[in-house]
Amino acid sequence: MDQDLTGFTPEHIIKTLAPMMTEERRQRLDEVAAVRSLRLVSVLENIYDRGNVSAVMRSFEAFGFLQMHLVDQPGSKFKAANRVTRGAEKWLDVHKHANARDCVEKLRASGYQIWATDLNTEYSITNIDWTKPTAIVLGNEKDGTSKEMLDIVDGKFRVPMLGFSQSFNISVAAALIFYHARREFDHLPGQASVSEEQKRQILVNYYLRCFDNPEKLL
Repeated sequence: MDQDLTGFTPEHIIKTLAPMMTEERRQRLDEVAAVRSLRLVSVLENIYDRGNVSAVMRSFEAFGFLQMHLVDQPGSKFKAANRVTRGAEKWLDVHKHANARDCVEKLRASGYQIWATDLNTEYSITNIDWTKPTAIVLGNEKDGTSKEMLDIVDGKFRVPMLGFSQSFNISVAAALIFYHARREFDHLPGQASVSEEQKRQILVNYYLRCFDNPEKLL
């Protein structure tokens, strides 16, 4: 959030803003926050097609994930295509990085293993150990994942293909990966979704994002 909300406790934020929403809205926010997962992080590296990034965001949010990282060249300014995302970016936590190393170091420090898509590897998505929190790197449409990124990640994989086509569109590949990951995580009792403390923080952020000027209301 861009607003300065220093001094407001989560309890105060929820208590103040809740009466301004319908019961159905509050219930839906609670349901979604409860099934959010931090076990998968998506990293998009130098994706120039705005529509593709937006489509990936929409799939990522739809499968219940929360944290997305964008690695962009310095000076680039990504803006989601609302026609494609349908507002999905509003419910994601998006982090931006100027280079691959900065992104990987931060994710590794947070306990994530980092795997990148690579058409030249023999390893499949089934080779990933999904019992560990995982970050998946998707490269751009023309060149794929950069050499800089491939040199520092923990592993490289590809989505199996049986036809003549050599690759999926990035938004299609992303959706397949997210679906596969969600199924794997759902087989890990008690680990698929966030903790109660994390859920509360997500819920507070969602309450704030439902209003244009929440700091004035608070």
